[in-house]
Amino acid sequence: MYSFDFYIPCSIFDIRLGVSMSVNKKSDCRTVSYSKTENTFIVLPEHTNPLGNLFGGTMMSWIDITGSIAAIRHCRNIVVTAAMDDLFFIHPVKLGDIVTMKASVNFTSPHSVEVGVKVFAENAIDQVKLHTASAYLTFVSLGRDGKVQDVPPVLPESAEEKKRYEAGRKRREQRLKRKK
Repeated sequence: MYSFDFYIPCSIFDIRLGVSMSVNKKSDCRTVSYSKTENTFIVLPEHTNPLGNLFGGTMMSWIDITGSIAAIRHCRNIVVTAAMDDLFFIHPVKLGDIVTMKASVNFTSPHSVEVGVKVFAENAIDQVKLHTASAYLTFVSLGRDGKVQDVPPVLPESAEEKKRYEAGRKRREQRLKRKK
């Protein structure tokens, strides 16, 4: 068994969450960089409303796809979306804009993974790039039989990753409270 300076659930028992996990070697953990994902889209007329702005539902779909790719890479398994939290549309995205979505795993629990997705829109003509949306998604790992599978723990390495890990843990606690 391995232990780390920063607490992550690669140890034998997670006292805060009361979750038992047995991880036999450090390689069972996956770093945040292991599953980082970036997708790029261009906003076409069929993606827009009468004002020429990207439909919010289309953006949500793209966010879900990008987040699920990061979760699939992390879990090496099929995943399904369990929740999308804190989706904020900060700036409108216009017809012809290039949309870049960046996703990374923030937190894992025994059967779920939280992925953060940041959305940027770039006007290719004037090269102005804006942060246009952000969201947190929770995915559950499933086997080919459709049954819930264990999720490998994430290993945050940088100070920023450790900060996002702790924030993800707190968001999970809040989600669990809302479910009751």
